[in-house]
Amino acid sequence: MTRHSRHALLTNAQMAEVDRLTAAYGISAIALTENAGRAAAKAILQRWSSSPVIVLCGPGRNGADGFVVARRLAAADWPVSLALLGSIEELRGATAHHVALWHNPIKAMTPDCLDGAELVVDAIFGSGLSRPLKGEAAATLLEAHKRKLAIVAIDVPSGLMGDTGANAGAVQTALTITSFRKKPGHLLQPGRSLCGELVVTEIGTPAFAFDVFTPYAFENDPDLWATSLPRTHAIDNKYDRGHALLVGGYPVTGAIRLAARAAARAGAGLTTVAVPEVALPIYAAALTSIMVSPLSGRRDLEQLLNDFHYRALLTGPGAGVGADTREQVLALLKTGRPTVLDADALSAFADNAQELFDAIIGPCVLTPHTGEFDRLFEPGGDKLTRTRAAASRSGAIIVHKGSDTVIAAPNGRVMINANAPPTLATAGAGDVLGGIILGLLAQGMEPFLAAAAAVWLHGAAASAFGPNLIAEDIPDLLPAVFRQLQFA
Repeated sequence: MTRHSRHALLTNAQMAEVDRLTAAYGISAIALTENAGRAAAKAILQRWSSSPVIVLCGPGRNGADGFVVARRLAAADWPVSLALLGSIEELRGATAHHVALWHNPIKAMTPDCLDGAELVVDAIFGSGLSRPLKGEAAATLLEAHKRKLAIVAIDVPSGLMGDTGANAGAVQTALTITSFRKKPGHLLQPGRSLCGELVVTEIGTPAFAFDVFTPYAFENDPDLWATSLPRTHAIDNKYDRGHALLVGGYPVTGAIRLAARAAARAGAGLTTVAVPEVALPIYAAALTSIMVSPLSGRRDLEQLLNDFHYRALLTGPGAGVGADTREQVLALLKTGRPTVLDADALSAFADNAQELFDAIIGPCVLTPHTGEFDRLFEPGGDKLTRTRAAASRSGAIIVHKGSDTVIAAPNGRVMINANAPPTLATAGAGDVLGGIILGLLAQGMEPFLAAAAAVWLHGAAASAFGPNLIAEDIPDLLPAVFRQLQFA
């Protein structure tokens, strides 16, 4: 099993196939649930001191895990009670086996079963549920939430859709413990927030079980792209490190300046901003190591683009949504060079998205937030599926921004990012992200990996700063993050 594989995200169907292959290998469902419950109990014991706990068990495999958790916590001298959804007589397989090892009373699952408990273990359904949570299970978990009891979920919070992160009745948990690999729903919102702390445990699944199918997606991590990051060499000059070109707007000038600083801090050897002539004094006064080139008309931009020293291009932040922006975008795309389109460069095509897609003939990265995404692509569906479809339709790499940013390539590759802190919800942060992508592209990094790396670097830099972050802080935090990656 490769180092990359531990970042794979598996769907519910893929996990079911893993379980089937594991059983064929000779590891029974009874053994797997024993291992899963033991690991979950260990995680609980590491985080809480002994306190009254109620374990809520469903009739399936998730419930089997719960019976093991209850038995293990009781063996550690915790005061444990257990409640079952349904009747003992209906239990089968591993669940029936483990309930037979529980020799204490079993309560019916109702809100009253929570009386006296301080900690709740949700082992009702996990990701096996494909419909909204209802009945006594929903009422009991809602009551636990109202009482502000700490909740630990096994696999996923019951009512959370493992493939999409959609909430169909789940409540907030303090800790979620899953086995073998994460699911997309652990990272996609609102699932990411509902899961609380997420722990992945190994339960004896054989390595080969992973290798029989292609993962649906990966969690964005340096393991997947760090070896592809641009490296500097003793004989390099500034041109070897790439020349990035940004087309700026007027009267809004701050957004493109943020992107330009980010491109430079991401390692571009030279960075130039091309701006309307009237705005030249504003840009020139604010930028020092970044060059500023005046544009008096369309021909100036065409001449600028004829200079093949510019390895990667960006436009959109502060550009406006009129005809001039559309013409600039089409001119940049016509070069076939790596291009980043953000903000107004996307919204300018809201009434004719196909014109934009048809113009993409080279590497292109689109970085929409949800509003911009919805203007270009069809509504409906979960974020992961929609972003993958958007990349296929447009022929571009899509960075669908948010606290659960999804990066998708036209060939179906997908990563979900999970390291973005809430402080990135600040004006200009998206402009900085576009600039980081540009800087990596200018140095020759493969576009999909450049987009994924930029998103992770953006989140890591923001996390390093802490509270009260503003967009201007982010570029100067990048060198320390790069340094950590180099020596990791």
